[in-house]
Amino acid sequence: METLQKTLDAISSFVWGPWLLIPLLLLTGLWLTIRLRGIQFRTLGSALRLALWERKDEDAKEGDISQFQALTTALAATVGVGNIVGVATAISVGGPGALFWMWVTGLVGMASKYSEAFLAVRFRTVDAKGQSSGGPQYYLKKALPGKWGVALSLVFAVFAVLASFGIGNMTQANAVAENVHDAFGVPQTISAIVMVVFVGLVILGGIKSIGTVTSALVPIMIVFYVAGALYILIVNIADVPGALGLIFGQAFTGKAAVGGAIGGFLIALQMGVARGIFSNESGMGSAAIAAAAAQTTHPVRQGLVSMTQTFIDTIIVVSCTGLVLVTTGVWDSGESPAVLTSMAFSHGLPGAWGGYIVSIGVVLFAFSTILGWSYYGDRCIERLFGARATIWYRIVFTLVVYIGATIPLGIVWSFADIMNGLMALPNLIGLLVLSGLIARETAHYLKHDPKLRANSAEVDEFMADQPS
Repeated sequence: METLQKTLDAISSFVWGPWLLIPLLLLTGLWLTIRLRGIQFRTLGSALRLALWERKDEDAKEGDISQFQALTTALAATVGVGNIVGVATAISVGGPGALFWMWVTGLVGMASKYSEAFLAVRFRTVDAKGQSSGGPQYYLKKALPGKWGVALSLVFAVFAVLASFGIGNMTQANAVAENVHDAFGVPQTISAIVMVVFVGLVILGGIKSIGTVTSALVPIMIVFYVAGALYILIVNIADVPGALGLIFGQAFTGKAAVGGAIGGFLIALQMGVARGIFSNESGMGSAAIAAAAAQTTHPVRQGLVSMTQTFIDTIIVVSCTGLVLVTTGVWDSGESPAVLTSMAFSHGLPGAWGGYIVSIGVVLFAFSTILGWSYYGDRCIERLFGARATIWYRIVFTLVVYIGATIPLGIVWSFADIMNGLMALPNLIGLLVLSGLIARETAHYLKHDPKLRANSAEVDEFMADQPS
């Protein structure tokens, strides 16, 4: 077993290391940022308005859930334990400068998130049960020529299903059970049974049930967590400038004690990019599956809504965690990353409130991640085996929650990391090959509707003259 663990850890280190996924994800996001002329910067205001205030296209003809529900389903899957423990890991190992590289990853990743969501809606289909289905498992097949597009779509679907049981299920359930046991003394078997019941009630109803729950749960859990962090930052406002100085100052030098300036910089870069990508999943293709279910009048509109997911996840939630860790000073305490964020919140909030906020945050973040990833796996099972197989997937997925909550998960974590990384490779190939199509159709749409206010009839009119 020890040999297997070491082998999986070595593979995971390579997949998520500086020679494969990190440069590929970062450079793909940078390339798409250039091709799309900085779309994440010039349209962010309109995208946030469309996502958070308008919430849905009133006259959209296709899709299963509103744009806002698609956004919260994707947020449910990405705003997870990585926003709490992952940030602490990055900063404790790479220093405060790692947070800077998480920001960079998030900003360029917004272009990747836009692109994969655009393609998901552009090439979505309807399954035998009448439900929308899309994502890399479909657009790679439909948009890329020949057998290699089919092969890439199948590879993505297989890895996504495997990842859904690991990073999207067992690891999250385990985090909930352990946290509730440590904070409130509840036995892990009790937590497991409760989670099985609630997960089953939600996901057996399909995407409409998931969208209804996430649209209510996700805003509450994010506001709850961010409010606690903002209180700490306001109370410690005098320390914020110094914290920002550390973050920017160590972004290119790393922790002084780690391998000199060059070695420290590389560690800060690697930890920041790896944990940032792990948190927001930009370029991995997973969130595109939720985007494909959205009721929208055009792929560009949902692409922009989905793009705000990375902004919320990384620029808001991750920043709150990172700034609290640095301003309270606990990042350099030598404690395990698993408890650092809880320590920081306990340091900054009166009484036991800090520990409660982090514990409840872990529970809500992890539970919502299970819901979001259940849908990703569901749609990939539909691609592999047809619509009739999805009910069996939902049943098995629900039962696996119990296993994840009640057993040690060292090997599962490593396996999940590998599957999570490998599913990104076919998607990134597709994004690079299809970047011209994405840029061309995006430019045409935004030329006619730069403020994202056109109705369905107006969209149909100006899209009729789109160049092929």
